[in-house]
Amino acid sequence: MNTFGNIFRLSIFGESHGKWVGVTIDGCPAGIALQESDLLPDLERRKAGATGTTPRKEDDIPVFVSGVFNGRTTGAPLTIIFENNNTRSADYETLRATPRPGHADFVLDKKFEGYNDYRGGGHSSGRLTVALVAAGVVAKKVIPTINISAELIEAGGNTDIEAAISKAVEEQDSIGGIVACKASGLPIGLGEPFFNSMESVISHAVFSIPAIKGIEFGSGFAAASMKGSVHNDAIIAADGTTFSNNAGGINGGISNGNELTFRVAVKPTSSTPREQQTWNKQTGTVEPFTVKGRHDLCIALRVPVVVEAVTAIVLADMTLQL
Repeated sequence: MNTFGNIFRLSIFGESHGKWVGVTIDGCPAGIALQESDLLPDLERRKAGATGTTPRKEDDIPVFVSGVFNGRTTGAPLTIIFENNNTRSADYETLRATPRPGHADFVLDKKFEGYNDYRGGGHSSGRLTVALVAAGVVAKKVIPTINISAELIEAGGNTDIEAAISKAVEEQDSIGGIVACKASGLPIGLGEPFFNSMESVISHAVFSIPAIKGIEFGSGFAAASMKGSVHNDAIIAADGTTFSNNAGGINGGISNGNELTFRVAVKPTSSTPREQQTWNKQTGTVEPFTVKGRHDLCIALRVPVVVEAVTAIVLADMTLQL
């Protein structure tokens, strides 16, 4: 569904080419200092404009509809909206007959019996991550002692991000990437095993970001080839500090007070400029297909701030449950 969280609970709404997209946050504590300008630094990090990102640029000016009064949160549901102004919906007309390979066009059409908004991916578009980033800014204010940062550490299989983007532009084909995230200042005890373990809930939130295909915590998949004596993190202080951090700051689904670390895999943008093959439901044949419209060659460039946001949302919700 479109709602996430237990106490700090958010619902996102809107479509890529609709009038606006936005988020409603229920359970936000009252009295938090908040104004529209607080959101702008993170929103700027998410915007297109860099080489390898989509030519579509939105102003992304946040508008508080409810939940803020005299510069403070009121405790009532907080709603933030963003207008969509730079849309070219005609670019997507052909998708009604020829869904993009690798994209959600085909399954959305089947699931919603053709009633879904197909323009720009509709409600499943990466455009809605602007709402996640906005909610993440609010969440960070709920947990001011926790510091969260994420960065793109690899693109197209290359740790030289600039070279990878240049090659993607030259070849006119999309590439994916790996984003590493870390959070420090966590208390011991966040997470509720079994089904609300920290890994479970963060993974749930991370996979709500379009284009995410994998996640690993701490040493991740490398743990499968390690000996227990090597993988185990020796506790070296009364506060739980460990010599290594193969666990990524989590034991038994509960934060252990060490730095939270995880990495996510971002797939290549489905809307690659390269010619592909797809099914035409009008003609009943497979035919050559070229994506029209404006798309990112490397969406991973814009993902780090979104990963930070959903991590903050999870940690804020878990903190309020203590």
